[in-house]
Amino acid sequence: MMDYTKLAEKAVQAKKNALPTYSGFHVGTALLTAEGKIYTGSNIESSSYSLSICGERTAIFKALSEGERKFSALAIASDFDGYCPPCGSCRQVIHDLCGDIDIIMVNLDNELKIVKTSELLPLAFGDENIK
Repeated sequence: MMDYTKLAEKAVQAKKNALPTYSGFHVGTALLTAEGKIYTGSNIESSSYSLSICGERTAIFKALSEGERKFSALAIASDFDGYCPPCGSCRQVIHDLCGDIDIIMVNLDNELKIVKTSELLPLAFGDENIK
């Protein structure tokens, strides 16, 4: 298994770019492509809460808009003192657009917890359900 320390560090750094105007909850992410390129993201909030975007989706959409299609891992760092998993919406997007990748959660002590997308979203709804 790859050493995800660098990816986790990038997620922690990306947290500084978060714009959590209403919640005050900073999230930074770092998405690793199959070729080793890293795309970062952070959460950005709008006064119309449903228009806000999580850090995970920011990084994924940035990578996709640059032509990336294959991913291997996503690191998530937040203000939470434990391990912060992706929300339900992000879990679905990760499943649909990234597949069963490693999800690395970073706590405030920079310790890592690694799980697969399939562990976070068992019995996921996907392409196979609509074809």
